[in-house]
Amino acid sequence: MPSSSRSAEPVLVLGAGLIGRLLAVQLAQAGHAVRIVDAGSADGQGSAARVAAAMLAPLAESAITEPCVVAMGRYALQRWPQLLNRLVQPVYFQQNGTLIVWHRQDAHEAQRFGALLAATGQVMPDLPAPVPLDATALSELEPALAQRFHQGLYLPDEGQLDNRQLLQALNATLASLGVAIEWNTPWSDAQALAYQRTAGGWVLDCRGLGAQPDWRQLRGVRGEVVRLHAPDVTLQRPTRLLHPRYPIYIAPKEDHVFVIGATEIETHDLSPASVRSVLELLSAAYAVHSGFGEARILELCTQCRPTLPDNLPAVREIAPRVLQINGLYRHGFMIAPAVADAVLEHMHQGRTTLAQNLSLHFETCAESV
Repeated sequence: MPSSSRSAEPVLVLGAGLIGRLLAVQLAQAGHAVRIVDAGSADGQGSAARVAAAMLAPLAESAITEPCVVAMGRYALQRWPQLLNRLVQPVYFQQNGTLIVWHRQDAHEAQRFGALLAATGQVMPDLPAPVPLDATALSELEPALAQRFHQGLYLPDEGQLDNRQLLQALNATLASLGVAIEWNTPWSDAQALAYQRTAGGWVLDCRGLGAQPDWRQLRGVRGEVVRLHAPDVTLQRPTRLLHPRYPIYIAPKEDHVFVIGATEIETHDLSPASVRSVLELLSAAYAVHSGFGEARILELCTQCRPTLPDNLPAVREIAPRVLQINGLYRHGFMIAPAVADAVLEHMHQGRTTLAQNLSLHFETCAESV
């Protein structure tokens, strides 16, 4: 995003998760003096971004979310390559589309899913249309699933990236720009406002669930994922299995590492994954490809995603030049560039045009008066 004469102003960023790091990098690249504080440790164990599958699948997600999130996801698909090219370390990025499959007994789930995609297509006619696949077309597109499924849907243009490589690359880029993250440093908005009165500039609260004391509508939605190493599986793109009880996604990363997830539980509980959840995830993955039977379990991960009551992201200015950015829910990687660009536009140009175009809730001080 273009900067202005205000680009030298200092910025305090609370929270070094995905959106905090992404904004900090772009602000430092634009000439701001950036300070970052985070309540957690450098291993990132408290960040939902470390656990995510990082799929960039706005059309696939349109079956469960609002058109504004789909629009932000489409915007972000174009922005991610530009953002990644400005980092000092490479990040795995793929745009091979998404494959949707189902077993014959779950054809009704496929019909329901297809109807949801069709409804989205009517609202957003510029979206690429899903491509129906018969057994032959499916095996040509994804040879690893030849003879395993008899039909499917291909959603073109969708993508994914490696979340952990991205977090590391953002850290390395910040270090190259002279910006350090102060770990184990929990700050409240009250502390940040006191700091701002002395240092001036901007405050960006990107703490995720850590911001609950200052944004009480936030809640946690638990997710559970399994990371596997499966040398016998050669899926070339994210694959989703439709099922009435446990629909799953399988996101292939580099070196035959796969991130498999599905569970979404309304709770703040961060205890280890349950046996039932893991059995359902692994059984469903095995049903997609028997090669997962010989895979090695690298990690069983749980985390809670920061979520607002409407499951949509929001930005609000609680004091002059103090922005709270939160509620990215399960769509963090898919929409983060759109949210970040909307924040930067407001900071550098005093406008919220992008937010309005994408229907991102963006409340400024002027609007709240």
